[in-house]
Amino acid sequence: MERGSELRGLLSDLVQANSRLVRMAARETGSTESSATWRTLGLLQQQSPLRIGELAELSRVAQPTMTKIVAGLVERGWAERVHDPDDARASQIGLTAAGAAAVDEWRATLASALYPYFADLDEADLEALRRTVRLLESRVDRNQPTTMEVAR
Repeated sequence: MERGSELRGLLSDLVQANSRLVRMAARETGSTESSATWRTLGLLQQQSPLRIGELAELSRVAQPTMTKIVAGLVERGWAERVHDPDDARASQIGLTAAGAAAVDEWRATLASALYPYFADLDEADLEALRRTVRLLESRVDRNQPTTMEVAR
């Protein structure tokens, strides 16, 4: 098999396996919270503050949907509206300390929910998982759009 074809197949399998893993973890927690809520908080944790339109584009949802998500986050005290220093008419959405704590707690809950499925990994498999995580993080971080790129 050609290397490019094999790599495309592996990447397709990786995305599919990741989606299944995320759904399984969320199901195992029993949480009814929308995945869009956690995705939005995660984006704010990485690149706060952001405009609603930027959040919508990064999260791949319509702007009215993001407006509703943000209203819920603000109501819970997990996000706040802040003045946009570049445009006095606009506001941005920032992550609060409570929002950062909530997303950190959610990630810990997901990890705990998945732990039983991976507890039997031997050291070689753990090292393979460590390497995979480092590899994925380096590729994603290097290609993560900035808010300037999203605004274009």
